[in-house]
Amino acid sequence: MFPSYLKVVLPGVAAAVLVAGHAFAQANPASAYAPIDPARMSSVIRTLASDPFEGRAPGTPGEAKTIDYIIDQYKQIGLEPGGENGGWTQRVPLIHTRIDSTASVQAHIGQDRLPFTQLKEIYLNTLMPTDRISITDAPLVFVGYGVSAPDRQWDDYKGVDLKGKVVVFLINDPDFDAKPGDSVAGRFGGKKMTYYGRWTYKYEEAARRGAVAALIVHDTPGASYGWSTVVAPGGEAFDIVRDGADKPVPLQGWIEGNAARVLFAKAGLSLAHLREQARRPDFHPVELPNARLSASVPVTVEHLESRNVIAKLTGAKYPDQTVMYGAHWDAFGERTDAQGKEVIRRGAIDDGSGIAAVMEIARAFKAGPKPDRTVMFASWTAEERGLLGSTWYAAHPMVPLAKTAANFTIDVLQMAGPSHNAFIIGAGQDSLQDDFAGAVKTQGRTAVSEAMPERGAFYRADHLPFARAGVPVLPIMDMAGFPDLLKGGVSAGRQWLQNYMACYHQACDAWSAQWDVRGAAEDTAALYRIGHTLAFSQTWPQWKPGSEFRAVRERTDAERSER
Repeated sequence: MFPSYLKVVLPGVAAAVLVAGHAFAQANPASAYAPIDPARMSSVIRTLASDPFEGRAPGTPGEAKTIDYIIDQYKQIGLEPGGENGGWTQRVPLIHTRIDSTASVQAHIGQDRLPFTQLKEIYLNTLMPTDRISITDAPLVFVGYGVSAPDRQWDDYKGVDLKGKVVVFLINDPDFDAKPGDSVAGRFGGKKMTYYGRWTYKYEEAARRGAVAALIVHDTPGASYGWSTVVAPGGEAFDIVRDGADKPVPLQGWIEGNAARVLFAKAGLSLAHLREQARRPDFHPVELPNARLSASVPVTVEHLESRNVIAKLTGAKYPDQTVMYGAHWDAFGERTDAQGKEVIRRGAIDDGSGIAAVMEIARAFKAGPKPDRTVMFASWTAEERGLLGSTWYAAHPMVPLAKTAANFTIDVLQMAGPSHNAFIIGAGQDSLQDDFAGAVKTQGRTAVSEAMPERGAFYRADHLPFARAGVPVLPIMDMAGFPDLLKGGVSAGRQWLQNYMACYHQACDAWSAQWDVRGAAEDTAALYRIGHTLAFSQTWPQWKPGSEFRAVRERTDAERSER
């Protein structure tokens, strides 16, 4: 199944090993991750998470060091530059905005005035490069879940005109809270979130329909996080510089759940009752009677320029066809903690581990025969600011997306050692997931679905812009469940995940000499093997029936049939 240079000479089969209370015969564990080198992965992560890189925030001196380091590594491996103008990078223009704390937002319901305080009853940000956003007496319209999905015979908008209005919608999908017997039950995958459930989709739909502002009603189960997480950015936002045809909604954000109930009640409506109505396909938008929203929001705008790093191995037979591996190089940089101390949020696992994996895969490809298809290795900027580097690339690709066979995205690998399982994110989306299940089976492991699909992990990493463009994708995110570790089983895997999540986006996401990187290397090897098969074939992975991204890919079928 795999090329001859991948074969490993085993010194024999180990004796029965006691793991999680049962004995089994196991081959040499090194065969599970060959040709990936865990020690070399650890060294790369250690470097990226070190003090000189300052937490790798875009637009800082830490970015320059990071870019130089990645390029140097790619040169040492022997890759070709795959960026703009024959270089190693792709320019990514960004804007950075911050809502001023003096922002004034209030609703008028008849003669009543209902003020909203930023970070308390409401959370707002903007992606518009302007110094002030002003809204005067704009009507508010409740549009249920804000979903327009012809593929699922669902339309919450029913032709309503939203130009100049404030749109209010619920988080997640229409069937998230479905009860047995509801006509919507199962139409959007039940508890498993679809892209229609993500806040990014809802804002985009509001912008397409001309709304002046968009507010999501917060509830913790539907969002999968509390209000404190919503307000954590403090009104700060990043975006790519967009052309005039792709403008975001001017003001976007969330309204706290109880504040929303009060607003609707003052307008003579029951939000609880409207929630139930919104689960019906015959739901129609409801304008809040006699309700108007006004806002005067000062905005600070900063323009930044960041870079993606792109390397490649040009295909020998089909150079216009591409297999892509990617991870994000950015983290959160330096900040002042609650004690007034400057700390570095190092991003060792998130996503130094992904960059290390991409480098190892590149090294493995370079060590073998030249692939038939071009293989690309991308390091994205500004993932932590909203998938911005990958979004820019998808809008300005270096190679045709219609002939990009697959995008493999690596974002958080576990450092607790070899495991019996591996996680499939967004199960049921495309055939690459089946390929991954087959690859991990050859390692003596089992592929399992993510533990909490209602959190929408499939829509929260750098593969998403490629999926939206129709490219089949496979994300690897080891924080999606509990690893069943060879040493300690599920309980040890649970402990690892709990410890990691306590450091998620914090200063303690740092390199450790105590890591066992073999588990990360196993996942990396599985991705390499899938991509290797694709790179030496003419196979085109397929989206599965029911995926919201299938129709986009089908529009370019003719381009892939060309020879």
